[in-house]
Amino acid sequence: MSSNIIAIVGRPNVGKSTLFNRLIGERVAIVHDFPGVTRDRKYAEAEWAGKRFTIIDTGGFIPKAENAIERAIREQAEIAIQEADSVLFLVDAKDGVLELDRDIANILRKTEKKVHLVVNKIDSAKQELHKNEFFELGLGEPFSISALGGRQIGDFLDVITSSFPKNGTEGEDERLRVAIIGKPNVGKSSLVNALLGKNRNVVTDIPGTTRDPIDSMLKYQGEEIILVDTAGLKKRKQMLESLEFYSALRTLKSIERSDVAVILFDAQRGIDKQDQHIVETALERRRASIIAVNKWDMIEKETNTALHIEQVIRKQLGMYDFLPIVFISALTKQRIAKVIDLARQVHTDQIKRIETSDLNDALLPDIERNPPKSSSPKEIKIKYITQLKTKPPLFAFFCNHPKLVQESYKRFLENRLREHFGFQGVPLSLIFKQK
Repeated sequence: MSSNIIAIVGRPNVGKSTLFNRLIGERVAIVHDFPGVTRDRKYAEAEWAGKRFTIIDTGGFIPKAENAIERAIREQAEIAIQEADSVLFLVDAKDGVLELDRDIANILRKTEKKVHLVVNKIDSAKQELHKNEFFELGLGEPFSISALGGRQIGDFLDVITSSFPKNGTEGEDERLRVAIIGKPNVGKSSLVNALLGKNRNVVTDIPGTTRDPIDSMLKYQGEEIILVDTAGLKKRKQMLESLEFYSALRTLKSIERSDVAVILFDAQRGIDKQDQHIVETALERRRASIIAVNKWDMIEKETNTALHIEQVIRKQLGMYDFLPIVFISALTKQRIAKVIDLARQVHTDQIKRIETSDLNDALLPDIERNPPKSSSPKEIKIKYITQLKTKPPLFAFFCNHPKLVQESYKRFLENRLREHFGFQGVPLSLIFKQK
């Protein structure tokens, strides 16, 4: 499945963030919007005409930057270009072609990525002639827009998404795709190698050894399973925030290309905010997920060590405490087959469809015993439940006052669904409709 990542690059003050906000705020249906690992990077998953894609907003790109902040911004823009499927090179019609534009164009001409040259701040048809001077950049015909006013944004989106597949038409490969994700140096490549029984990927103790995601085919109990390995940066002397930015992008791409995410934790280090962010990224993108706690062989154990650590992890996961947890060692191959078993199980659950009669027979008595509370005098009555779709499962609850149902009660219903029908590791979506 294609991730369709688009990076917006350009020198400072040409309107990159304005275009980013325009695309995700008005003209595009937002699926999810969240800040990147750096203070001024943003990603947004969006959809246009049935085609889903991810936009990356980068800082002002200065190729010959000298100070530390400018170098960090340049490095992250370079990473975004490397990771993206296509690039939007934004220039300013009012300023014309500047030397910085030429420098950036020289870099972009050397990339194999599709580059769209976009001339911003053309607010009317009378100003169209201003785009012609940008032909000198050698990046094909410029496309004129006004990011601030919204001029020609719809036509522009038609152009940049023309080669993207529509949702659900990415291909007919029905093999299970399992992404191995996690922080650098938690043992992702080691786990893949242990599962495959050979050194498919380079493994060292240097964080970020894997540069490119590598798809490997695993034959397990007669089934072909695709393993997607991913990690951080290789042989690049970059600032820490650039390394984290790169790792975040690589994680994002792997999640987009997978059916199930195996999130690796390091048993020796415990869980930190970066681990939690990776869990949030996978589940907010509605991917079935499991947690594998690696390097379990390095932990001194007592009778209830595993149970205690599992309880600690679930408490830290908060609202995501429904993920299955398995303790493994990629080095000794302890319980690594359980990772695949769990991945297959959660995938089966995320494509499972529950009969309407079974849903109502199980949940309506629970609702009658624990009716929803209302912040208004109106009584909320839920009369009927049905499943609308799978992967991820979507359930509709028909009631008289859908807007009054509180978040705490939605969580109660989600827990009851899991109690009755499983769905461990599977993100569930609940909507409430007028009966």
